[in-house]
Amino acid sequence: MTTVPDIYRILPEVILTLTGVLMMLTDATIPPHWARRNLGWIGAIGTTLALWSSLWQLSLPEGTAFFGTVETSAFTVFFHVLICGIVLVTLLLSLDTLPGRSHHQGEFYTLIVFGAVGMCLLTGAVELLVAFIALEISSIATYVLAGYRKETGKGPESALKYFLLGSFATAFLLYGIALIFGATGTTHIYEIARLAPLAVNHTLVIASLALMLVGILFKVSAAPFHVWTPDVYEGSSSPVAALLSTAPKAAAFALLLRVIYEAYPSLHSFWSPLLWIVAVVSMTVGNLAALRQRNVKRMLAYSSIAHAGYLLAAFAGASSMGIAAASFYTAAYAAMNVGIFAIVTLVSGYDDRAILLDDFRGLIHRAPLLGSLLIFFLISLTGIPFTGGFAGKFYSFSAAMGAGAIWLTIIGLLNSGIAAGYYLRLALVSAQKPDADSEQPRPQMGVAVSAAIALCFLATLVLGILPNVTLHAAQQGAQTLQAPIAAPPSNVTP
Repeated sequence: MTTVPDIYRILPEVILTLTGVLMMLTDATIPPHWARRNLGWIGAIGTTLALWSSLWQLSLPEGTAFFGTVETSAFTVFFHVLICGIVLVTLLLSLDTLPGRSHHQGEFYTLIVFGAVGMCLLTGAVELLVAFIALEISSIATYVLAGYRKETGKGPESALKYFLLGSFATAFLLYGIALIFGATGTTHIYEIARLAPLAVNHTLVIASLALMLVGILFKVSAAPFHVWTPDVYEGSSSPVAALLSTAPKAAAFALLLRVIYEAYPSLHSFWSPLLWIVAVVSMTVGNLAALRQRNVKRMLAYSSIAHAGYLLAAFAGASSMGIAAASFYTAAYAAMNVGIFAIVTLVSGYDDRAILLDDFRGLIHRAPLLGSLLIFFLISLTGIPFTGGFAGKFYSFSAAMGAGAIWLTIIGLLNSGIAAGYYLRLALVSAQKPDADSEQPRPQMGVAVSAAIALCFLATLVLGILPNVTLHAAQQGAQTLQAPIAAPPSNVTP
């Protein structure tokens, strides 16, 4: 028997928490007129340490801690590394784009790090009340970040909409947890899987799953729970929109995988067709709405709804292939979406001065490197071969085909064709010659934002050309998720 200290199981969360506390204390002690930019570097260093500690957890024996409420496995490590990577790139992006004159700059970086604590904890939670607490930690931080630009009217509006609708969605999740506790007498995921088929009131079990799905699908902005997405993305600063569109969704998808594959495997006949329908609606609504947008951020918001549908297509497969495909797609989407939001940030500025489609006209002539990268990320989002977007869609649709969901795959492919319309439209606009009377400034790229875009570019390229390493990691995580370990009420593991 090998005893592993409980603290090792949550080491990334501990490092992120200490980093956030250090940033708060430093912010409070330095003179008010001093720049707070270095606090972002502290956050970046702490996030990098958390990422490496997540990889170190692979050397630990798989097991649980704190009375079986949190778990360390290949699945949790995969999503911890993904979330920490997204947060690191977001911090780098913010360092060069957040104005020094902005109010409470230190709190901005601190909120990002504290939000990451909740997201990481959410991916490792195997007890529903712990998952709920982790979701609240993440949500509160992102609610505030959405309204950070309070000098504009859209900032507070987006934060208020996000908070109100998010609170309703969280209530659905909490009601679902209460119902499953009433039906089984436990909120532990592995115990629910064992006791749910034996429950006296089976209707209560189905109702609990339905309510929890409402709460989780809101967090991933899947239709018809997507109404908050365009307004929140538009009102938030572009670095925050990059974070909101990826990291919280990755954590929510991890929770969704745990809930349906580990807690409710016996209800596959119920949740599989339901997610099938949600995937089709999300793809169709997101793409058709994006076609009509002239505002680039709103277009990307509707695009994220469509990509939630592509990812949910992988859930049609009950095998480990479906879990691995969903995990891989989450990583691929995060890389290319953060990358394109980074370019939007440089072109439009912190205040979104140039956010319409025509404002990107001639970008490749004004800034050849930036314009070329924009086209590359758009190609990846479209799903052209040798990019992460193509590999993600290929594995997702392959999982759906393997489960016999042929019509779902056909609808997904048709939606990818629709998406090409608005992605390539932006690419063509950026490749056109600028107007003779155009006086748009050339975007300036600092060291930090250049590093952020380079990381996104390399990740998107590697996931498209050499996807096997990431796919293997996703498959290892899928195996641990499909064959859950026992959940002892101690830190003793075999």
